[in-house]
Parts: sequence; C-alpha cells; structure tokens
Amino acid sequence: MSEDYYIEVKYAQKNHHSSRICGDVFFSRQIQEEGRVIVVLSDGMGHGVKANVLATLTATMALNFTAEHKEHHKIAEIVMNTLPVCSIRQISYATFTILDIEKQGETKILEFDNPAMVFLREGRIKDPDWEEIELESGQHMGKRLRTCTITPQKGDRLVFCSDGVTQSGMGSDELPFGWGEEGLKEFVQTTVDNEPDIDAHRLAIRVVNAANKHDNYHPHDDVSCVSVYFREPRKLLYCTGPPYEEEKDTELGDAVRGFSGRKIVSGATTGDIIARELGVEIKDGFEFTDDDLPPVSYMEGIDLYTEGILTLGKVASLLPGYLNKVRKGKGPADQVIKLLLDSDEIHFIIGTRVNVAHQDPNLPVELEIRRTVVKRIASILEKEYLKRVVIRYI
Repeated sequence: MSEDYYIEVKYAQKNHHSSRICGDVFFSRQIQEEGRVIVVLSDGMGHGVKANVLATLTATMALNFTAEHKEHHKIAEIVMNTLPVCSIRQISYATFTILDIEKQGETKILEFDNPAMVFLREGRIKDPDWEEIELESGQHMGKRLRTCTITPQKGDRLVFCSDGVTQSGMGSDELPFGWGEEGLKEFVQTTVDNEPDIDAHRLAIRVVNAANKHDNYHPHDDVSCVSVYFREPRKLLYCTGPPYEEEKDTELGDAVRGFSGRKIVSGATTGDIIARELGVEIKDGFEFTDDDLPPVSYMEGIDLYTEGILTLGKVASLLPGYLNKVRKGKGPADQVIKLLLDSDEIHFIIGTRVNVAHQDPNLPVELEIRRTVVKRIASILEKEYLKRVVIRYI
C-alpha cells in the first residue's frame, strides 16, 4: 500500500431480473507482505447458477495465478482452457478483468471480452495505451486480450464493468444498440465533473443504477461495476487500554493530541487518562441503544468514546460481512464499525497494562484479552475490507 495514496476498491451489482444468483463475480485480495491489491471481475456466460459457477471458477483462478506473478498470456491460457464446455452452445468461457496493483506504483490490467476500462487522470478520461495479446495454444488459440500498465497518481480513477452495463437499454427506442462504451465514458466523466470527490462506492452504484434505469428496472443481464480510486487516505486513531507504565500516559496523550483524523477511545481507564492529559471533561451518556453494552460517553476532541473490552468483543463478532447485513444496529459497537469502515488507514494504540477485572473467572469464557481481540479486528479489516492497519503497543 502506497504511503502517498489510499487504494479504494468498491463494486456494485444487480442480478438479471429473473435470477436470484448473480452470474458476475467480484473478488479482491490484499497481499500485505508484498504491498499488492489484486482485483478480479468475471462475467459468466448467460446468467443464474451456471453463469455464477463459470465466473467463480474463472475469478478464483485469475486471482490465484495473478498472486503467483504468472505472465498475462499464461493466466489467460490456463483460465480459458480449464473452463467446461456448454453442452448447448458448445462454447465455454467467462469474460474477466484483472487488476494487479503494486506498492511501487505499477498497476497491470488484463481484459478479456469485458467492456474497456475507463481511466481518469486529473478528472479527465485518458487512453491507457492498450496492447493486444494473442493466445498461442489451446482451444482458444488466436483469441485476443487487451493489457496495459499504468503508474497511478493521487486522484486517478479506474472504472470497469460487465457487459450488462454497456448493453443496457438495447432494443429500446432511446438506446437501440445499448448504452455502449462511449455512453459509459460520458456518464463517468459527467458524474466526476459534477462531484469531483465522489467516492469509489457511490460512483459504482451510480453506474449500475443508470444501467438498471436503461432496462426499465428489469435488468436483461447481470450488471456489475467496479470502481478504483487512488486518493488521500481517511485516517482513524483507535485507543484502548492504559499504558503498561504510568510514565507513558503523557506519550498516549501526545499521540491523541497530535493525530490528524478521527479518534475513538474505548475503556474507562483509557478515557480518564486521555481526558486528564488533554485537559478536558468526560460527560456520561444515558441513552441505551444496545442491551449488551453501556451507552457511549462524550469527550471534547474525541469522535466516539465507548466502554472497553465488551465493546471490542462485539465489534469483532459483528464486523465480518457487516456491509451485507440487512439490519444494522445503532449501539456503540455499530458506531465503532461505521467509523472503521468509513476510514482507510486505521492506527490502533493498545495499552498493555493488565486489567484485573478481566481475570475474574466468573466472567464469560469468550471474554478475550484486549490484544487478541484487536488483532482479530485488524485481520478482518485488512483481509475483508482492504484497510491499512497499524498497531502500536504502549
């Protein structure tokens, strides 16, 4: 992950109007030790279960082979020659787009039969200088793929999609030949012109909603859009636990005071130390929004102040798959999660003083020590949400 910008990767989807399962598959993986982010979008032939199986197989292979640094033409040959043949159409492939974003700046893109990626730099659409690769072996010998390499800059955007986007509206009076790649480019350009700071998720949703509208809100194909935005990181500081030595209290206070970004404090003792060091008062809250947790309190200069280990434990249990949950709560743990997911770079400061209360054998067995819970939260944030996490012990 570059120190100069944060790589925001988001996607939006709508299924074919008659399908409960999407035939487009999106995967992403962050390889922390290499500073790489790999993104794959695959569109299985047709729609429904069969399309989903083809797309899942394709996306899985594409993701794994890209992670192993295989060359583009090898990835394409292996993927396309592995897919099963359709018994009706006697063809067997799923389209795909692969992005391999490296820490040192190079981003490699490989496309097969998906609409061309839209590349914006300084708010204007640019040609990424596509090159063609021709497959030299196997049942798909002679097929052509597109590839390009760019060196991202802060503010760059990449937008790519399945053909359910560019073919939306096909057969209608307004768009008899579909929206098309030019229509997509114009829409993305206009949207960014009107909202220069629009985030990746909202841009992807706008594209999918526009395509859905073209099909009169009954999509004729699965519709997917992936948006990548290289932007200024949104930073969050999360402090929990008192320092091991009282002499470190001042260091904790200075870290909170000097941090540029939003701030969460969890734990009564931790809050008392920070309030003392910052010279501010704590105001207790009395609104119970979660039966399992005490209400949040308030401290000047702190965006959210909660109870400690119980809140952390609930954050860890709710965080996996949180964005897919239909019903989200309003309690302290939910408030913490919303701040975490709305941030890109999360800095944990973990105090290592043992809290005697947490050693009480009458407390629930699953009540883990603070460090273990925070490590679990950090792992979920990195792997599932592609956040950059830094943990500091004090």
